Amino acid sequence: MADALILPHHGRMPVVAPSVFLAPTSIVIGDVEIGADSGIWFGSVLRGDVNEIRIGARTNIQDGTIIHVASRGQGTYVGDDVTVGHAAVLHACTVESSAFIGMKACVMDDVVVETQAMVAAGALVTPGKRVPRGQLWAGSPARHLRDLTEEELAFFPVSAAHYVELARSYAAPGGTAAAR
Repeated sequence: MADALILPHHGRMPVVAPSVFLAPTSIVIGDVEIGADSGIWFGSVLRGDVNEIRIGARTNIQDGTIIHVASRGQGTYVGDDVTVGHAAVLHACTVESSAFIGMKACVMDDVVVETQAMVAAGALVTPGKRVPRGQLWAGSPARHLRDLTEEELAFFPVSAAHYVELARSYAAPGGTAAAR
């Protein structure tokens, strides 16, 4: 089985905490830092070639997600305990700790997704928007759909913890891949 591809760009090598799970077929390039116990899943690409990408601890970047940056403007910043669903696109934005990004969501330049906010599956958050704490944004273009329930908010840390354990199971002896 192939390993993750970790590449320097203009002399900048990604910095990956030892407890991070990098799935085979994931690609991490350039000025990227990934915090402890995070998971970068199959087919994901983190391309820190023209600006920086920072991923916090216990964050999971699920299969097929693309994270990129803007050369004029900001990098991409994802906090701790964040769940990013399959095939999401994060571009030159900030996702604060304990937020949730749904599958196939697209979060554009200069967007801020606040702590305990959620971007729904398939949503397109257009440049410069702010998704406030406790809100669910959905649609294309995304807008405030409703406030999150207590049950939904309580699920965010459960999701993050689940993916930490799942990543560990892949990295463990007899698992599918080896941890980096």
